[in-house]
Amino acid sequence: EIRNFPNWIGKSAIGVGPGLGTHSATCMALIPWIQKIQIPLLIDADALNAIAQWMQLGKPFVFPTGAILTPHPKEFERLFGSTQNGYERLLLASKKAVEHQCIIVLKGAITAICLPNAEVYFHANPNPLLATAGSGDVLSGIILSLLAQGYSPQEAALRGVMLHGKAGNMLKAKGYKHALAGDLVEQLAFIE
Repeated sequence: EIRNFPNWIGKSAIGVGPGLGTHSATCMALIPWIQKIQIPLLIDADALNAIAQWMQLGKPFVFPTGAILTPHPKEFERLFGSTQNGYERLLLASKKAVEHQCIIVLKGAITAICLPNAEVYFHANPNPLLATAGSGDVLSGIILSLLAQGYSPQEAALRGVMLHGKAGNMLKAKGYKHALAGDLVEQLAFIE
């Protein structure tokens, strides 16, 4: 369990979620910490699950304006409810991005980037190498690094998804049939 989160003052960006866990004490400390953050923020994995648990208890939660959420479909469902199909999930993701004034990167074979102005961008890159364990963490790291470099949240999300896809395509072009998350990271150095 984690009860203390770092001071964000003086930082350029923060990412939270992968490996965090959803212990109740962690959730109780995480929620007020996230709601106070005033710098670019990426929320992924267990942080999304912790927020979902909080919201399911009927407690209010306000995402910091411009936050980037990077859920896979199950995490999205835990946060915002189930849908009948991918199209309905996409409509709900776009609605929630506007409602919460955040960016939702809905991961999948076709990744959708839903913006707070109701625009939706797609990255159609059905590459099974991007479905490997840890690939979503790599995507979060790429987006977070772009935020830390001063890119706007919208630009970081769009560029991050594109770079992640390019790394996967480079592995595919090299003949990889299986990949580790670290293989994706190594390809980033070769993207122009």
